[in-house]
Amino acid sequence: DPSAGSVRIDGRDVREYALADLRRAIAFVPQDPFLFSTSLRANIAFARPEIDGAEDGEGLVREAAQWAAVAGDIGTFPRGYDTMVGERGITLSGGQKQRVTLARALLADAPILILDDALSSVDTQTEERILQALEERRRGRTCILVAHRLSTVQDADLILVLDEGRIVERGDHAALLARSGLYADLFQRQRLTAELEAI
Repeated sequence: DPSAGSVRIDGRDVREYALADLRRAIAFVPQDPFLFSTSLRANIAFARPEIDGAEDGEGLVREAAQWAAVAGDIGTFPRGYDTMVGERGITLSGGQKQRVTLARALLADAPILILDDALSSVDTQTEERILQALEERRRGRTCILVAHRLSTVQDADLILVLDEGRIVERGDHAALLARSGLYADLFQRQRLTAELEAI
């Protein structure tokens, strides 16, 4: 429960929803993803237990892995989707763990998708591929992206800029750049850093 006010989904206070319904409505990818000590296939399909053994289940898992730009990595593993993941995904890199968790969330097909700095461990080219895939997947759903890398959020309809836990700016990318405030300063610094790294 919020400490003050209310959180609403489609105008309805979340406290009015049955907890199971509320959980089904939200897919969440944390910065520090959690993976189970089982196969990559089972980790991705965890969001939709009904597809286990279904005729199109394998295709859905592979499609989610494509959206999350992890299918190529999985293809390089000797056992592919049957590769066993160690406790908390210890056998995978940070970026692979994030992308497997993202595939799970995308497969859930929930109306609300929350990505809490979920692309922080992937390189900028992979991030761009994921964001392009998300562009299609975001249609008709609410997508909340929490990020330090501004390239992650620049196409958002509404960007909230936080400083020391308070919202200090709000608007879309163009409006925030025109305002020449904190967002514009961060964007300029990140752009210059990326250009220097490319040299």
